[in-house]
Amino acid sequence: MSREIIQTANAPSAIGTYVQAVKTPPGSMVFISGQIPLLPNEDPAAMALVSADFSEQAHQVFKNLAAVAAASGGSLADCVKLTIYLVDLGQFAAVNKIMAEYFSEPYPARAAVEISALPKQAQIEIDAIMVLC
Repeated sequence: MSREIIQTANAPSAIGTYVQAVKTPPGSMVFISGQIPLLPNEDPAAMALVSADFSEQAHQVFKNLAAVAAASGGSLADCVKLTIYLVDLGQFAAVNKIMAEYFSEPYPARAAVEISALPKQAQIEIDAIMVLC
């Protein structure tokens, strides 16, 4: 299987053995790796979180997802599935409110799970699957 690796400087670089996204032939599906609230790569060595504030972290994650989606030739509107990882499921209502600023109906399928920790002490991570028409 051939695949296209997606990379953009408008979102943080991968901090492990993965890529920002993979597009499958004939270019119709894109699998976006989990995005945490790191700032884009002005200084890749810094890899700094946008803020300690949950809302600011959630907004940055959606901005990072949008940047990778755009580099893939799509937008957040092309997302069909999201998985949201939270270190505090008590932030679920805040995620819903913030997500509504980035998506409109019909919303993608979604799962939200509470986990014990994320890289860099982030409070939220989201990965996505897109289908491009």
